Amino acid sequence: METPHYDVIVIGAGPAGYSAAIRAAQLGLKTASIDYWQDNNGNSSLGGTFINAGCIASLSLLESAKLFHLLNTDIEQHGIQIDNLSVDIGKIIERKRKVTHTLSQQIKQIFDELKIDCIHARGKLIAKNQVKISPVNDEPESILEAEHIILATGSKPTQLPCAPHCKKLIIDINQALELEEIPEKLGFIGAGIIGLEIGEIWNKLGSEVIMLEAQENFLNAPDQQIAQEAYLLFCKQGLDIRLGARVLSTQTADNKVIVEYEDAEGKHTLHLDKLIVASGRQPNSEKLAADEIDLLLDESGFVHVDENCATNIPGVYAIGDLTLLGPMLAHKGIEEGAFVAEHIADVHTPINYDTIPSVIYTDPEIAWVGQTEQALKAKGVDYKTGIFPFKASPRAQSKGKTDGLVKIISHADTDTILGVHIIGAEASELIAEAVIAMEFSASAEDLARTIHAHPTLSETLHEAALSIAGRSIHLPKKLSY
Repeated sequence: METPHYDVIVIGAGPAGYSAAIRAAQLGLKTASIDYWQDNNGNSSLGGTFINAGCIASLSLLESAKLFHLLNTDIEQHGIQIDNLSVDIGKIIERKRKVTHTLSQQIKQIFDELKIDCIHARGKLIAKNQVKISPVNDEPESILEAEHIILATGSKPTQLPCAPHCKKLIIDINQALELEEIPEKLGFIGAGIIGLEIGEIWNKLGSEVIMLEAQENFLNAPDQQIAQEAYLLFCKQGLDIRLGARVLSTQTADNKVIVEYEDAEGKHTLHLDKLIVASGRQPNSEKLAADEIDLLLDESGFVHVDENCATNIPGVYAIGDLTLLGPMLAHKGIEEGAFVAEHIADVHTPINYDTIPSVIYTDPEIAWVGQTEQALKAKGVDYKTGIFPFKASPRAQSKGKTDGLVKIISHADTDTILGVHIIGAEASELIAEAVIAMEFSASAEDLARTIHAHPTLSETLHEAALSIAGRSIHLPKKLSY
């Protein structure tokens, strides 16, 4: 039997993988996509962790949780009263599954339209132009060949020796999005981005959430002024965030989780209904390639690549969460997927890693692009800052979403925008304006002179830019930071 041959084979169908396959097919390349993810019914489900058990699933649950929290705690300020409010967690999970299924099917539809061969199997690189596929059913293994192979298997939750998974009591972040009931007392190991996003869901649905974070500082990635604001807001909402708390051991008894941890005050013991390990992610590179082909990995399992996402094996590329080239973000993977497909087709469109936005999908959201104030201080760069709080925004006031602020950092001499940092309503949407401005090397004055509709949330960026020169229109001195 003749071995099937392709121009491009993509292993993995998360955001990086499906983007690579789609763009390759758009460019006229014969393309195959290999992915093993399956839904609760055992059917193929494209989109990887991101859609099926990650950001999309989390966002779907958060929207339901936000509605319940609004109706349960804040709706009376609008003159609306609701009695006998209750939560059907089964229907919330069902809605989340419908959302993820719909998005997965949309990707499948695009694959069908572009005639991309979609293979439900595990793929393993066994030579520079060969992939062994192992179907998830009982069908026999086989070999596929291609001129170019793109590795896009993403990442998986990091496991901790001090908290091994235990039935349904000690679970990972994927399982945390499938809980069948609302835990009364829920613990997290890790108060980073992933832990916060999931912790907010269950906190808003009524769980007592305790987060044990080994780091002394809260959220090291964003600007520290934004991180401090976030810490205060999340604690005010009811998240119990304990910094400098190092977990020593865990055990289960009587359907409870017993956690021993240590902080500056000594050792402590917690009794929880469930414990979620949210200590980050690691590349899903185990068994990705045969040992004899010597795919170069670092000590953490990340695939070594050059500026074109090319590995040490000719014709083989790695993208998305598999590499350290840029942050572990879906939109970074999407851009790399398209970039590599175009590179294979001899189309050159470089990626600007300096203007990739980051988002934390909490309530309020946190988003940023460019450099932080602490990074600029460390480099000795002279800069200016402008800040505008959401509580001074007429639109935020009318929406009842006044928590947070916008911070713009520009160069002291040239006024070029160096970084924009937001915590507040719709921060994930607002940051796009900042990304565009930075892509065009805009100054803060450019943003200040751009007319924004009034009243809008986007005005907060306009006002923050104005405040750099002390010209903010809607900021009373008593509200200034």
